[in-house]
Amino acid sequence: MRLNFTIAVVKDDNWYVASCLENSVASQGKTIEEALDNLREALELYFEDNDDMPTIKQTFITTMEIAV
Repeated sequence: MRLNFTIAVVKDDNWYVASCLENSVASQGKTIEEALDNLREALELYFEDNDDMPTIKQTFITTMEIAV
């Protein structure tokens, strides 16, 4: 089974932190690619022992302008 997830990547000092918005699994790396590779591995491990796959709701991301 293949699932799609929504991922956010932010730079934190010298690291990139990649987080899955659907289940809060996160990982980091020195580059964006390394952070995403590490997150993929973390997500695979997260679901590896889960016999009963959860229902994943599709997440939509947008931007919003506000006055400050």
